[in-house]
Amino acid sequence: MERMDKGMPFLLRYENVAWYDNGAVRILDRRIYPTECSFVSCKTHEEVAQAIADMVTQSAGPYTAVGMGMALAAFEVKDKSKKEQFEFLEKASETLATARPTTANRYRIITERCLEIAKNALESGACPIEAVKNTTIESLNRRYSTMQIVGDYLNDLIPENGTVLTQCFGETIVGTLARAAINSGKQFRVFCAETRPYLQGARLTSSCFADMDFDTTVITDNMVAYSMQHEGINFFTSAADSIALDGHIANKIGTFQIAILAKNFGVPYYVTGIPDRDKKTKDDIVIEMRPPEQVLSCRGIRNTLPNVKAIYPSFDIVPPELIAGAVTDKGVYEPSMLGSYYDSEVKTFY
Repeated sequence: MERMDKGMPFLLRYENVAWYDNGAVRILDRRIYPTECSFVSCKTHEEVAQAIADMVTQSAGPYTAVGMGMALAAFEVKDKSKKEQFEFLEKASETLATARPTTANRYRIITERCLEIAKNALESGACPIEAVKNTTIESLNRRYSTMQIVGDYLNDLIPENGTVLTQCFGETIVGTLARAAINSGKQFRVFCAETRPYLQGARLTSSCFADMDFDTTVITDNMVAYSMQHEGINFFTSAADSIALDGHIANKIGTFQIAILAKNFGVPYYVTGIPDRDKKTKDDIVIEMRPPEQVLSCRGIRNTLPNVKAIYPSFDIVPPELIAGAVTDKGVYEPSMLGSYYDSEVKTFY
């Protein structure tokens, strides 16, 4: 099998996302990278689910982690009867799928596919562990291939020698956009909003672009208006954790306010990803509320007095009127036209 992570930055190589081997799933700890390059080793599928909930990996990383977690679940129960293995894997699928609420629908597509593959392997006398791991790698290849198409479309939209602003960490699209630009010879600068409280933009997105030799600058989240006014930002893009068919999208908290600023400064905002078939309107999007303590500190250092409170909505919703287009594997859609995406059948890349 030809792997589609060739030429990708360190963060996006398969083994550095999440990887099952010998009764454990190894996940790169993105909470501390690149200060430290450390991996969390999970010995049970519940530990994988907890790692996802704790944001050891995030963005599209959990898509890989839940698949590898299902391989680990198959290992955990390998010495039990076929009936016990079926029941255990069904529970594992639900545990992994619901690790984070906003993207549970996407995780479930993966875990239920792995469940089906494991059951087929058991019925045929094959090894369910290897079957699930292999299908997860195949899923990775499909996602990277699909997102390369998206990256190619996105690259076509970016002005030559432009200045691109990003928000949070778009995972695969970061690598595929960079690869598309390199292949086409297009040059542009990248500004990465740091993305509090975990600084994914500063630590992860900037690392990927810098790994691939792009002119990369990090700004704090409250420097966006200044940078649009004085630094020549003329393109804003982000991935989305959810894309509803009515044109609303959910992405890392702060995306909404950047989209408002972009509209004010005449900077087009293009979101990337595949619409969620089961999310018809914004009302179908669940906003995950995370522990407020994560806002009161940064990288282990508390920034406030003990009696100060905080809130942490993990995502916000951007309305379609602030979005210039949704870049998909089928081309660029006006947000109001996303409902037509599934008029022709497509295979999911999750």
